[in-house]
Amino acid sequence: MFAYDPAVTERFPAIRAGVVGAVDLVNGPSPAELVDQYRAEQAAALKRLEETPISEMPSIRAWRRAFSAFGVKPTQHRVAVEALHRRLQKAGGIPSINTLVDIGNLVSIRYAVPVAVFDQSGLTGSLSVRFATGTERFTDLGSTEEQHPEPGEVIFVDQNDDVCARRWCWRQSAQSATRAETTAALITIEALHDDAESDVEVATSELESLLELYQGQCRYTGQILSDSNPTATLHPYWISTGHTSSS
Repeated sequence: MFAYDPAVTERFPAIRAGVVGAVDLVNGPSPAELVDQYRAEQAAALKRLEETPISEMPSIRAWRRAFSAFGVKPTQHRVAVEALHRRLQKAGGIPSINTLVDIGNLVSIRYAVPVAVFDQSGLTGSLSVRFATGTERFTDLGSTEEQHPEPGEVIFVDQNDDVCARRWCWRQSAQSATRAETTAALITIEALHDDAESDVEVATSELESLLELYQGQCRYTGQILSDSNPTATLHPYWISTGHTSSS
């Protein structure tokens, strides 16, 4: 199960999310066709950035306001999608990592929304988005040192109080990151701006299409969440045979 805590939806009622659970994945190097599509999307994004600066993109502005609202400086800890665009603009391109990460980044760049891909084997039980107490545990990517979130920051956390993402959609944990062995994943697409609902619906549909194209053997189920519909039941064991999607 994946759910937004009532305190989060009360504070941020504009939240809209596409949540996709997928099993029978075969991760690894991206096929040439996906790499070409990923590069083409990066080129298109660079052209868009010539007309609209990153700081003026409506989706990113909305996330900056949200970060400020729970006490995080958005220019010090940048929302993942903003960091991705800044990296793209600075380097001129983002290398391929693996199939699941590339699919997530492609959708994130195309729709300017944060996309997170969590390895289900790194999660214990249900995943919730809530305000941190400060006692939860977090291990950053590339580190083995245990940290604790700041009380009041928004976190993704499992039933074992292990944090999968800090500062809402700033940084993912080492345990939840995808790897070559990933066979089951929970994918989230989130937005807070005025067109969040329509953008999230289209982005989620696009992500599912990419899964069908490049992970044709997988089974998945998806759901669109909002402040009035904050919970999704997407545990891999509950996914029936065949592709299913609901909103």
